[in-house]
Amino acid sequence: METTSEENQEQSQEKKGCFECCIKCLGGVPYASLVATILCFSGVALFCGCGHVALTGTISILENHFSKITSDHAMLTDVIQLMQYVIYGIASFFFLYGIILLAEGFYTTSAVKELHSEFKTTICGRCISGMFVFLTYILGIAWLGVFGFSAVPVFLFYNMWSTCAAMRSPVANFTNVDSICVDVRQYGIIPWNATPGKACGSTLGDICNTSEFYLSYHLYIVACAGAGATVIALIHFLMILSANWAYLKDASHMHAYQDIKMKEEQELHDITSRSKECLNSYT
Repeated sequence: METTSEENQEQSQEKKGCFECCIKCLGGVPYASLVATILCFSGVALFCGCGHVALTGTISILENHFSKITSDHAMLTDVIQLMQYVIYGIASFFFLYGIILLAEGFYTTSAVKELHSEFKTTICGRCISGMFVFLTYILGIAWLGVFGFSAVPVFLFYNMWSTCAAMRSPVANFTNVDSICVDVRQYGIIPWNATPGKACGSTLGDICNTSEFYLSYHLYIVACAGAGATVIALIHFLMILSANWAYLKDASHMHAYQDIKMKEEQELHDITSRSKECLNSYT
């Protein structure tokens, strides 16, 4: 019985040790950086994935209904293809940048947790944290522009959708439905000499009923929402990085103060020891 009780105590101590180890590991996780990273990845994935497919659908709609001649929309096709390649670059860059910021969050969290131990921050580490603050600020401003730009196709598709909905409304009383048109040339998407350049009446209604229009419209909305989520994530990252940089600065000052204090205490101890030695030799 005694042996069994001792084994039970050892097992409980091992379980307690594992539990404390898990709690310690969970305490070192930068949850704010983790949430911001997940939000950033989600926003960039929605923007890049939905934006890529929506751009392909837009080209198909223009070629089939608004610009029958290839040379009229050749420049627009090249621009859209360039934007799709840029989307590939954005997705790759933010995947890497999000991982780096998450790793920096782990580093700064460890620095703050170990403030009173042997862990010391370096000038290089503080400079890197400051650089991330500046870079995230620039990226946040750039994504504000991306968010505004992504709202433009949503506005254009919404105008077409609302016009089609107005024509199908039972309370609408139009004498000539064919006089209601949507001219995409006025938005500068295609040149003024493009043929036909506009869609009217039942033709416009048929365009709105196509799966390409429906899918592209909703994908642009999701892409715009993804850009907004990315902006929120970058603002979240900026607050985290600023706070972590301030914590690291305070930690470095605290360590410098502790080093000076230890040196002064050591010097005082040496002086006291020498005084005692001199007094003993004199007596």
